[in-house]
Amino acid sequence: MLNSKEVFSSFSVNDLSKAKEFYKDVLGLEVVDNPMGIIEIHFPNSSKVMVYPKPNHTPATFTVLNFPVEDIDQAVDELIKKGVQFEIYDEEYLKTDEKGISRNNGGPSIAWFKDPAGNIFSVLKS
Repeated sequence: MLNSKEVFSSFSVNDLSKAKEFYKDVLGLEVVDNPMGIIEIHFPNSSKVMVYPKPNHTPATFTVLNFPVEDIDQAVDELIKKGVQFEIYDEEYLKTDEKGISRNNGGPSIAWFKDPAGNIFSVLKS
């Protein structure tokens, strides 16, 4: 029943043009306008994520996109140079270093940042 050939995810933003600019110019992603008035982020493995405007948008309180990278320090440094601010956590079960990278917390090294709409993205060591 749900064995569709193509599955995709989506999330909302409050300003589609700001989101498009951030995804293209800062993150370096392939962003395509969709005739339905939304944008699609296309990835090399042929998957895509749809991003749609929502006037009463509330940012997700969880990670909506994860980007596996070979060198997390390099990825974080490059994004910081482009103005991305990484989240700093100092909680009992989640701590990050001064760059915003969580290391040795029971999973892969990972760093979280937000898009212009406040949605949470991450880069993580693949």
